Amino acid sequence: MDRLHSMRVFARVIDEGSFARAAREMNLSAAVVTRLVADLEAHLGARLINRTTRRLALTDTGELYLERVRQILSEVEEAEAQASAATSEPRGHLRVLVPPAFAVHQLAKHLPAFRRACPLVTLELSVPGVVETVDENHDVTIITSTHQVLDGDFAARRLAKSEVVMCAAPAYLNVHGRPAHPNDLLGHEAMIPREATFHRYRPSGTSNEDKVTPILHRSPLSSLHVDTMHACALAGLGAVPLPSYVAEDALLEKALERVLPEWYLQASTIHAAMPIRKYVPARTRAFIDFLVTTFGGEDKDPWLAAAAGADRQ
Repeated sequence: MDRLHSMRVFARVIDEGSFARAAREMNLSAAVVTRLVADLEAHLGARLINRTTRRLALTDTGELYLERVRQILSEVEEAEAQASAATSEPRGHLRVLVPPAFAVHQLAKHLPAFRRACPLVTLELSVPGVVETVDENHDVTIITSTHQVLDGDFAARRLAKSEVVMCAAPAYLNVHGRPAHPNDLLGHEAMIPREATFHRYRPSGTSNEDKVTPILHRSPLSSLHVDTMHACALAGLGAVPLPSYVAEDALLEKALERVLPEWYLQASTIHAAMPIRKYVPARTRAFIDFLVTTFGGEDKDPWLAAAAGADRQ
């Protein structure tokens, strides 16, 4: 029995919460995954997982064993990374955790360039929802935070700043008019949360900051799903707040228009982070370097800058 392989399978079963999902992720049959875990239990002479029809649960022995298995697998990965550190060409499998909207509207369209640059690296993208901190089970985590400096046991590099701005379809604005001040949204279909605060851009070198919290009617639609709001804006339902990295393409194509261009709702910083390890594989370094180069790595919004530049052409 390849004990190291069995350990990897056991850890993946727990990570995925299912023998079947672990089998799909590892490109194995469910029968093979089940057998490998059973063989591991037989070798140890102890049950590691309690199986029910609805879920898997680690036994007390399983919890202790999993902790040591993760340490062993981490050490093996670091040893392999150290051995291949001198290799100039990145290779291997990379697991990336990323918020869905960033994956759809930004990361996906840049992946062909990364593929051309690093053809021996394969990517596995996990896009479950909001990402607030680093996941130890992934090599790279894309985090969107309202704090420029992140705290935690991980290393992070800034990719860019992104602002949430109001957008609407030109056809909607042609009918309902273009508001000049946040309070003008009272007469619009504005799909923003109650008590949302608008911030006016400050002239360079000044400390004054204008804030306005308009009192609005109940919005025609509210949703935490960014792509749903994006689709509603494109359909002409009203004015919608969107992160700049989501709105960029529609603004460049003139399918959406900035509403209240002197104001924004929120600013956040996007980081690429990874667990702190002694040896970082070349593939991880290459991917993070690619992201920093692609998005600029500066404390400014490249997506709004691109859209503004297109408007001036």
